[in-house]
Amino acid sequence: MSEADFIARLRSIATDPAARGLADDAAEWEGLVLTHDMIVEGVHFLPDDTPQDVAWKLVAVNLSDLAAKGAAPVGVLVGYSLGDDAWDAGFAEGLGLVLRRFGVILLGGDTVRVPAGAPRSFGLTAIGRAPPGGAPLRSGARPGDQIWVTGTIGNAGLGLAMRLGQEHANETCLAAYRRPQPQLAFGRAVARHVHAMMDVSDGLLIDAQRMAQASGCELGLMLESLPLSAALLAVRPDILDTRLAAATAGDDYQLLFSADPSAAVAIREIAAGLNVAVTPIGHAGVGEGIMLTHRAQRIALPARLGFMH
Repeated sequence: MSEADFIARLRSIATDPAARGLADDAAEWEGLVLTHDMIVEGVHFLPDDTPQDVAWKLVAVNLSDLAAKGAAPVGVLVGYSLGDDAWDAGFAEGLGLVLRRFGVILLGGDTVRVPAGAPRSFGLTAIGRAPPGGAPLRSGARPGDQIWVTGTIGNAGLGLAMRLGQEHANETCLAAYRRPQPQLAFGRAVARHVHAMMDVSDGLLIDAQRMAQASGCELGLMLESLPLSAALLAVRPDILDTRLAAATAGDDYQLLFSADPSAAVAIREIAAGLNVAVTPIGHAGVGEGIMLTHRAQRIALPARLGFMH
């Protein structure tokens, strides 16, 4: 059973409006935003990643979901599978570091011990306060909206390739893979200006398709407009294949959002004040799914839009 199939079976159970039909990054309940993500060894992190980096990623990916809802983080609950003492101590050290970095408190959780040799797996529930007016949905994009993304796309995917020895390494891309930076301050500041917002976790294209499907419109994306870093372009040429690889790699944890074109000035002012790069990469229109162009030429969708369980 695929992830989508399983979630579809749960929708008949999750009928409270707080669950948002299980079609969003988080739930919103009585002024709180609630999200839960898991990470598994061999799927979301490598067996030889440091425990400090794993702890950072576990927290950061959940805080990124709060950022996408414009929420101010409050606290977390951690589910932890015990392993060897040195690794567990390193994880605890890293957990303290990342929680202090983002000003979040540890509220509790649970621990289990797994059989020797079993892959490590961890879960975390993050709790935040919803912004005034409520948390933006991923289903609010409207025809005529501009589509924006924060930061750059593709660094973490390239960083993973570097960790696997497939590319010459540079610290910028390795850091993007090891320690993603959730866009919390920008998400809170821009929430009142957006119609839809979500984070880019599984790949820009697959996440844009999810926004388009939820919103009942088409998102037209201009691949030449995707923001690629100098560090990525130092390793790979600026050609269509590079841009498609960046747009399908995942693990970016940037924010993808739609807004009326009249909000562009305010969005740029917020971004400048927070030293966050923002780039318009397309428009929403009548239709469904996503449509890709590159230098005004229509491009067929790749067979793989991003990561799916």
